[in-house]
Amino acid sequence: MDLTLMVALVIALALFFDFTNGFHDTANAMATPIATGAIKPKTAVALAAVLNLVGAFLSTEVAKTISGGIIREGDGGIQITPVMIFAGLLGAVIWNLITWLLGLPSSSSHALFGGLIGAAVVGAGFGAVDYSVLMSKVILPAFIAPAIALSVAYLATKLAYSITRRHDPDSGDKLPRKRGGFRYAQIFSSSLVALAHGTNDAQKTMGVITLVLISGGFQTVGTGPVLWVVAACAFAIAAGTYAGGWRIIRTMGTGLTDVKPAQGFAAETSTAAAILASTHLGMALSTTQVASGSVIGSGLGRKGAEVRWGTARRIAGGWLLTLPAAAVMGAGAAAVAGTGMIGVTIDGILGLAIILFIFLWSRRNRVGHDNAVSNIDNAGGAVRIKKGKSRSGSSVSPGAPEASARPMDKEHSK
Repeated sequence: MDLTLMVALVIALALFFDFTNGFHDTANAMATPIATGAIKPKTAVALAAVLNLVGAFLSTEVAKTISGGIIREGDGGIQITPVMIFAGLLGAVIWNLITWLLGLPSSSSHALFGGLIGAAVVGAGFGAVDYSVLMSKVILPAFIAPAIALSVAYLATKLAYSITRRHDPDSGDKLPRKRGGFRYAQIFSSSLVALAHGTNDAQKTMGVITLVLISGGFQTVGTGPVLWVVAACAFAIAAGTYAGGWRIIRTMGTGLTDVKPAQGFAAETSTAAAILASTHLGMALSTTQVASGSVIGSGLGRKGAEVRWGTARRIAGGWLLTLPAAAVMGAGAAAVAGTGMIGVTIDGILGLAIILFIFLWSRRNRVGHDNAVSNIDNAGGAVRIKKGKSRSGSSVSPGAPEASARPMDKEHSK
């Protein structure tokens, strides 16, 4: 296949991956404010799309980590071809769509890294991967960043509830807590997460496109993404974000519906801080992992909240599975593509068929802005608030619908 045509095909697939990255990660910023009623669903995704677009122009450090870090540069250029990059992207896209269909908040970043690493190993051998960069810029942040976000969210939640505690000046009795202002603050904090997401996740596709341009001889080794690449990736991830990713918002929203505005504000602020710091250091972390860690931290920080560790373990299991699963898919696609133009064609046809199948299957159970945070199950819950007694003195039974408890429980409505 003509090199120019192959590079163009890879760029198109990379931008499609960027689109899937956008709707896959919308929930990280907007599930909480949607669930607490701070902002309407369609307005939330529109705001996130604009801020993802802006954020994509603010930094290229993560892009440089991918284009000139994880995959080694040799004497004759980078030890990976456009065909291998195509195979890696195909594995990442398919895994992203599978997890989207299941409503699983997995890591688009790790799907991308896994696909590229699997394809590079099959096409150029284990020496094509710089494992020191992989460890320092990807693996370690995957463990450290969520832990830091969890800790910061825990402390921030404790602080938020401490400074808003009210007592009667005469009797010293506790008064009803008025924390409705945090609902408005969530608009700011969730917007900051969306902006931070653009500075980190959009960079990954910029790095991939830069990688293929360098490997095809269209760009000098060691250079970063050019302006048209930055702009194309910014608009692709913004379009994906606007598409909503409602299935994952529904999953994240199940756990976040019991998270009150003060907790949501603490979790979102912690998430944004962790992502922006990692972007500055060129660390390509998973925003999904950071967001989930912050939610758990906010649950631990609120008195009366209970963390569902079983669900948290299932989410963590998805994190651990993503990179190797995408690597296997990328490796398989690379093995087929390595046979030549026929192999690339087979990969393209099979990939398109799988994508269409997933899309048509998803139409059997449509999830949109009108039902993403209603009629939901408890499969994705990360934090659950213990039900207290109502003012009438009757307790809420575990099986009772939460909606029936809320009008009676002013404490929880704040």
